[in-house]
Parts: sequence; C-alpha cells; structure tokens
Amino acid sequence: MRYNVLACDYDETLARNSQVDDATIEALERLSRAGFKLLLVTGRELDDLLSVFPHPGLFDLIVAENGGLLYDPRQRTCDTLAAPPPAELAERLRAEGVSPLGVGQVLIATREPHDVHVLRAIRELGLELQVIYNKGAVMVLPPGVNKATGLCAALDRLSLSRHSVVAVGDGENDHAFLTAAECGAAVANALPALKDACDLCLDEPDGRGVAELVRLLLAGDLDELDLPRHHVLLGHVHKERPSKERPSEERRGEGRAGEEHPGEERGGEERADVEEVRLPAYGIGLLVAGPSGSGKSTVTTALLERLTGDGYQCVIVDPEGDYAEYPGVTVLGDPDRVPAVDEVVHVLEQPAHSVVINLIGLQLRDRPAYFAELLPRLTGLRAKLGHPHWLILDEAHHLMPAEVRHVPLQHPGDLGALLLITVHPDALSPAALRLVTSAIAVGKEPADTLAAFATARGLQPPALRPAPKSDIALWLDGSDEARELTLAPARVERTRHRRKYAAGTMAKDKSFYFTGPEERLRLRARNLHTFVELSEGVDDDTWLHHLRHGDYSRWIREQLGDAELADEVAAVEEADLSPQDSRQRVADLIGARYTLPAEPTDFDPDHRDR
Repeated sequence: MRYNVLACDYDETLARNSQVDDATIEALERLSRAGFKLLLVTGRELDDLLSVFPHPGLFDLIVAENGGLLYDPRQRTCDTLAAPPPAELAERLRAEGVSPLGVGQVLIATREPHDVHVLRAIRELGLELQVIYNKGAVMVLPPGVNKATGLCAALDRLSLSRHSVVAVGDGENDHAFLTAAECGAAVANALPALKDACDLCLDEPDGRGVAELVRLLLAGDLDELDLPRHHVLLGHVHKERPSKERPSEERRGEGRAGEEHPGEERGGEERADVEEVRLPAYGIGLLVAGPSGSGKSTVTTALLERLTGDGYQCVIVDPEGDYAEYPGVTVLGDPDRVPAVDEVVHVLEQPAHSVVINLIGLQLRDRPAYFAELLPRLTGLRAKLGHPHWLILDEAHHLMPAEVRHVPLQHPGDLGALLLITVHPDALSPAALRLVTSAIAVGKEPADTLAAFATARGLQPPALRPAPKSDIALWLDGSDEARELTLAPARVERTRHRRKYAAGTMAKDKSFYFTGPEERLRLRARNLHTFVELSEGVDDDTWLHHLRHGDYSRWIREQLGDAELADEVAAVEEADLSPQDSRQRVADLIGARYTLPAEPTDFDPDHRDR
C-alpha cells in the first residue's frame, strides 16, 4: 500500500456551500475504518469551521487558518503554528471599514476588493506579512505559513510522512498543500491552474469528488499511478549525432563567451543529445550487481543521497559495516553489538530518521535468521505508519542466500521500494530474485552481469544498447534490451571506504593476519592503521614472510578493492629492499592514499581478537 493518509480541503472540496453531504461522510468513515489517517486542512478560522461542520471527530487532526493552527478534535487541544497578527493591523482595517473582517489566532481574513486596503496597510505599517488568495478570499499570514507547512506539522504530530499522503483541493491556496503531498488531486470544480499542476484530476466535484478519491484509495488503484515528479534521477544517456555545419564563418562567434548549449560538445565533430534516466520512487525492486570494486557502492550512494534528501525514509541493512559513517542517518550496531529488532523499529517510528543496521558483529550464518525476523516488522511498520519507503540490502546474498526458499515479502511495494546489492546474482535466493523488477550492472562487463541475473531468473539475457559515454547499464522490467548510461554522481564525494579501511573496523574475514612463517602468530589488522602499527612491531622474519609471498598486495587488491595501491605495494614486494626500508615504503604508500590518523582510533593492543 502506497498511501495511508488523506488530507482534504474544506470549502468547495469536502463541502459544498459550507455543508458536507451524508454520502461524503460515509465514504470518509469507510476510509478511517480501513486504517487511513484523515486530516482536514482549511483556510477557515477554527470557530467558524466548527459552527458549520458537526463531524470534526472524523478527522485525526485539523489544520485551520491556512496552516496557522493545529487542532486535535478528540483531545480538544489547539496549538498555534506561528506568531499572532499584529493588533495594529486589524485595528487599522476596522477603522477603514473593511468588512467582512475575520481575526483569528494567526490569520486575518477578508475578501476582495479589500486586498487593496490590506496591502496598503501592511506596507505603511512596515510589517513582514504575506497575502494569500482563494477564490475571492484574502488571507493575511506570517511569511512562510501556508497549508503545506500546516500539513507537515500535523504529519509530524502523528509520526507520518508526506510521501504517504494523498491531498485534495480546489483553489489557489491549495497549490503548496497538494505539491507537498506525494499525490495531489483536484476535484472537478477546481481552478484550471490547480488542475494543470496536480497529479490527478477527479471526475466529480466537491464532496462527490472526495468520495470518488476514497473509492480509488480503498481499491488500491492509486498505488500504480505514475508520478514522474517523484522519480529518482539515476543518470544520463548520451546520444551522438552528426553536427550541422554553421552557415558561415561569421556565425561562429555568436553567443555569450563560455556558454555551452545543452547537448553540444566543444571542438568535436559530434554533438551529444543528453536524456535523463529516472527510476520510480515506489514499487521498484532494483538489483545492483557487479564485481568487487566495480562501483556498486557509488550507485547506491548516489541514489541514497537523493532519496534521503527528498525526505524518503531509508533502511540500510549493512552486513559489512560499510555504512557505519554514512552522514545524516542513524547508525545502529557495531562490531561488539548487534542492534535488537525492537530498537530498529523504535527509531524508524519517526519518519525523519533513516537507519543503518550494522551487522558486522553478527556471524555470517546468523544473518539470514536476523533478517527473517526484521522483515515482517518492517512491513508491519509500513502498514501502520506508511514508512519506511526504501529497504536497501548491501551484500544481499548474506541476508537472503540461495538456500532460502521463502521470503516474507510479496511485492517491493509492501516496503515502498527494494534495493538489493550483490556481487553474484545467482547467490541470491530465487524468492528474492523474483522481487527484482529492474537491474543495474556495473563494471567492465555489464552484459555478463546482466546475463548472470537473467540466467538466475530463468530469463533471456537482454541485448545491450551501447552509449558513447557510460559507466553502468540499466535493464528495466519487460524490456528486451539494456541501456548503457552515465551515472549522475552524488553531490558529496563518498569517503566511507577510505575511512573504514584507514581507521574503521573491517570484518574478520576481510582483516589481515600476521602469522609468520611457522604460523605461531595471529595478529589481526582490522584496518590500514593497525596494519602499519603491527608491521612496525612484528619481527623481520614475519614481515619478510608475507612480503615475499605477496600477501600484502593480495589483501589490498582482494579485500580493499584498491588495485592501484595493490600494484604499488606489489612493486615493493618484488624489489630487493631491507625489512626496514620495505616497511617504510609500504607505510608511505598507504599514508599517501588514505591519510592515516595521527593517533590510534580503533586499535587497542589489550583487546582480544573478535
């Protein structure tokens, strides 16, 4: 289910001539019994609304005064969401004979043509206020206060997300309100400009239109409604085409200095048309696959940054501790502590908190059981509150390996959307692979990666449509070909792998162990910092044993995925250097790339090996 909140305007949306008919009330009661939250968002003053609407308790919360007031009809509590209007403004308007004139707790209201008096009074009194119109009504409010801000305040009170809201309205003051919701609908009697801007135009007017919307929600028909404005940018396809010759030499100097036209490349014989490629924010089951070090985390980071930046709540299950320092999210768990499922669910009850579940402290064999306990709790939370919105599974084959026959998830939409990251698609449970609707391949051989996924799913591998510039390939469900494209990178360059490898804590099976020629030692280097520290303390025989066997470069290449550093260290391993010189040379190479901390951060020589 995509939505669990319906937010309605009152006049000429829910009500006609200030009254709500019985059929509309009955429709809202059915929606409430189905578990939906109901919000009323109106420009009316609260007392005025209650005088004409006898069913306020039907709504979980009421936003009145065009976003200035929040009323709980069950508790009968009222909170202002902004400062009250200056008394001198209302006094002046009364003195000028402005009528009607309503003065609420936050709002001052009248009607056209008295907006002339209102604007003049605001200017002459030197006040910072805004004027909002709605079908002849004139509302004066503090700057930044509108129906959208009121909606967000109500959602915060209920621990709900705007990405789970359908909003419906009819007038000018509903623009921000409808845009803030995941889906904005307009009743048939709405202003043309609002219809043009909304996601869904209803066939019926006022209350009958709201009842129509209720029927669509109860039937689940809105879940599959395509909402392009919420699609998530993935990358760009560059299409080359022959350039057209300029008509004359004189025209080559036209245009501003340094200005480039979209799709043109300077100094070349070809021009490139650039097309954006976006993914739906709901209902997608996305697989990101490719060899180690090929860029899977780069793709994930770019998508994650854009999702969290737009307010989607993401849950990242992180078996290897790769996201332990991801900015802007709550990290639960560490090498010594596995987060309890109850703890995870408690944090996720607040939609503003995206969460990383760090499972590095959990044995590989125990990870599928942990995930099997977690998944139903996440789907239950979404059914109750409408979030989380995305479940991201790094090293997904650790959580749903091929041996797992059943996954308690029928559709990615049961969790909003699903992102699976793996090196080997065929190592994933067939039940998990059935949830995949689109696949992204990274690395030098994307066709091979997509073929491996297709084989695991029992599908025909897609043809690969090449592009002049590309670093990933996208295969959409139902298409017989995959497209190469260029990833739109994250705005902030990720350094999590560098931090993790330099001073974090790597998993046991990825750490380096100094054992020596007779394997009398077992000194674990959890990161590059401890590796350098331990290398300075081990005896020459132990250091040279691993050096001559190429163990250092092999570890860096296979576990860190840093081929460039591995090649540099391999050169040291092949050179005829003394133990002291080779130690120093390897330490210098590591320090140059990873900027090792001046003081130890994780290493405790008295701590037992985990």
